[in-house]
Amino acid sequence: MSLSIKKNDTVLIITGKEKGKKGRILSFTPSKGRVLVEKINMIKKHMKPSRKYTQGGIIEKEAAIHISNVMLICPKCSKPTGISNTFLQDGRKVRTCKKCREVMDE
Repeated sequence: MSLSIKKNDTVLIITGKEKGKKGRILSFTPSKGRVLVEKINMIKKHMKPSRKYTQGGIIEKEAAIHISNVMLICPKCSKPTGISNTFLQDGRKVRTCKKCREVMDE
């Protein structure tokens, strides 16, 4: 499973009903290969009243989508891109944009 994306990265949805939309990653589950993207793939869930949801009722929330349906957007060149891993002079492994060759991790 590719671990080239992280929490708070901006991604572009490349397939499905939300195709073409951009969002920020809220959570990432590597074992299942799924990501939760802000305001993407919204579902309605029926919730019983509880401590967290005192009112209960129908709540709208994000559902997870598969990692293969998203593409990382480079913060430097603002384009959807692939990621390559490179090693810096001090030995750190960092993600780099395949289009503009800029380091994505700071």
